[in-house]
Amino acid sequence: MVAITKSNFLMKRAIRENHTHRGMIRLQADGEFSRNAGQAMWQLITNYKHMKLRLMPKCFLTVLLYCLGTNIAFTQDVSITVNATEGKRAISPYIYGANNWFDKPAQFYKDAGLRMARTNGGNNATKYNWRKKLSSHPDWYNNVYANDWDKISKNVSVNHPNMQVMFAFQLLGRVASNTTHNFNDWGYNQSKYWEGVNQNLAGGGTPNPTGSKALIEGDVTLYTEEWPADSTVGILSHWFGADGLGLNKNQFMYWNMDNEVDVWDGTHNDVMSNGLLPANEFMDKYIEVAKKARALFPEIKLCGPVATSEWQWFKWSGGGTTINGKYYCWLEYFIKRCADEEKASGVRVLDVFDIHHYPYAPTDNDALQNHRIFYDKNYNYPGANGLYTINGGWDTSTKKEYIFQRINDWLAKHYGTNHGITLGLSEWSPGPGEPNLASVIYATHLGTFANNGVDFFTPWSWFNGMWETMHLFSRYAKNYSVSSTSSVENTVSAYTTVTEKADSMTVIIVNRDMSSARKVTVNLNGFLVTDGSYNTLQLASLPSTETFKSHTNNALKKNSVSVNSNSFTITVPSLSTSAVLLKSTTTGVSDITNRPVGIEIYPNPATDILNVSISSNVAEPTEVTVFDQSGRKIQTAVMSFDGYSPITLNISKLTRGFYLLSVRNSHCTSTKSFTVIERR
Repeated sequence: MVAITKSNFLMKRAIRENHTHRGMIRLQADGEFSRNAGQAMWQLITNYKHMKLRLMPKCFLTVLLYCLGTNIAFTQDVSITVNATEGKRAISPYIYGANNWFDKPAQFYKDAGLRMARTNGGNNATKYNWRKKLSSHPDWYNNVYANDWDKISKNVSVNHPNMQVMFAFQLLGRVASNTTHNFNDWGYNQSKYWEGVNQNLAGGGTPNPTGSKALIEGDVTLYTEEWPADSTVGILSHWFGADGLGLNKNQFMYWNMDNEVDVWDGTHNDVMSNGLLPANEFMDKYIEVAKKARALFPEIKLCGPVATSEWQWFKWSGGGTTINGKYYCWLEYFIKRCADEEKASGVRVLDVFDIHHYPYAPTDNDALQNHRIFYDKNYNYPGANGLYTINGGWDTSTKKEYIFQRINDWLAKHYGTNHGITLGLSEWSPGPGEPNLASVIYATHLGTFANNGVDFFTPWSWFNGMWETMHLFSRYAKNYSVSSTSSVENTVSAYTTVTEKADSMTVIIVNRDMSSARKVTVNLNGFLVTDGSYNTLQLASLPSTETFKSHTNNALKKNSVSVNSNSFTITVPSLSTSAVLLKSTTTGVSDITNRPVGIEIYPNPATDILNVSISSNVAEPTEVTVFDQSGRKIQTAVMSFDGYSPITLNISKLTRGFYLLSVRNSHCTSTKSFTVIERR
């Protein structure tokens, strides 16, 4: 495979609005994609707010077809069966995440229910110098600019003390060093976007006025410096060490192992000018940094390989994925190398398997099915490309990706069962930007990931309708998912959640039908509901403008539904998300604000971290105390409860055994037991 230049990754138009655009060229020549087609979808940040372009296929709206049609197809009624005793698993609060730069008031994010923010800037993280607070912009001449992660982290710790925040380590080997040798973009064209913004002009380069490659490349050594493993992990001591900033490391548990390393020869070809390094050489860098990070921060969550998209899941263009004569696709090779290292050294170098996904969908109806790429072994993904290379050749006989299930299978194969490694998706786009489509697609992914135990989910592309969806799920879904089965699963799905005691339930029904409302009957098993009227909340017919303002000012439509003999029937509009709020112990209209104040703790058993969810919606200081079996106080702290987010408690110093947790504030006095189990 020939080296891929940065020009292959860049779209030749400017961002004029803060929106993510989609489009991808798909060319096939002699059984494989041509280099100039761009073998996948590359990340591009092209303005000073770091908004992103993506080469993704355009979904064509089908509204015209509806207008031309003279007959409406019969739409069958839907039957959904919920079983509260099957498939119960804890939901990670961090699936309610986003790539975010906190450009809105703090209260907005609290109201929306944002639990995790990835703030490392994607490609801009790769050459970040935490000592000098500088980064090099790979898609703007490689110019160096001020970028202060210290300031961001301190602000977040004050304004969002219960939010998890993700940054990144640098594995490229060079980082920004000074602004002295920046290309004078203002003098050249008043800093306007043009096709040459990707030219390597920092460091004294000469621009090419008609192309994407400089006439003379800049000297990378003039604006970057060497950055070994000790330097990149040094930020941990700087933030959490005895003489550091004093940040709470439990708020910064998750760290990306750089970003989209599999396309460095395109995004960072100033440093990697001779093509992408072999995979085995990259893994040596990865393992060195991971082991040093683990030594400084034993509880850290190392997240890799941060693969770019579908092509890169399977294909590393630099080669080097053969072990003892056996070829492995990139993701399996990565897993095997990490597993082999842990077996050899005893050091865990991977905690969360993290990928990116910018899906292909030829139509909006296809986009509404893209959630099936993760677990559905019967789904033929129309964007299957890299999959064809999974065995080292080019085999187009299957389009079935089920990528998260494949990853789980590879993890079990190379680590063994009960390996404890979770899954994450740190960049993603819903595809269509129309609010109703974006909302429903996002809702489907949230439900799918809740059902399957995904650790975190932080979309990059963010469209109107998505804050509404996050708010509905994160505010009203419970902490455990349970089984729901639909008679037309690919069109109308239910995502059902319950409390730990299964005394409250939320059934969220997503209708992906673009043209028709559906009559849905839900039968409840394993959860007894008193006959009566229960509240519903619904998102439908969203306008083009942003509607989410706050917890009390948003597009949710309130209504009610009657439950009789543990069953209810509801009509859900086309492209809608509807939540039904149920209780097993009350009579009449159920109201989430009237429930008794209590706590839920998870995971239980636990190892290092315990999350405490309080059912109050009042923000106030909260005393949290841990007692051992004899009643001796082990640890206590007064923590900030924001009226919504779970409190995260560090229990890493507790030995294995049985404990009691006491939570006290003016609205809640509750005690629950938990168990600490042996750490791996």
